[in-house]
Amino acid sequence: MKELKFDLELQKEVAKIGMTATLGATVVTSMFMKNKIAKNTHIIAGVAFCGFALWHHMLYQPKKSQKNEKNIKKAQ
Repeated sequence: MKELKFDLELQKEVAKIGMTATLGATVVTSMFMKNKIAKNTHIIAGVAFCGFALWHHMLYQPKKSQKNEKNIKKAQ
């Protein structure tokens, strides 16, 4: 059980770091949109940011098995 908690906490930290890095890259490259390389980097970083944000959101959702156990206990 400890290993799972540590693993979840590590995933949350990685997601936050990924969001920070990709948001920073998006902001920095937004100033150089006339440069083709910067424009492509901006688009890729924006898409990566959306991916990290979705992953971060999903890490904070309760597991379905926990929801089912709560519903079963309420029904009894």
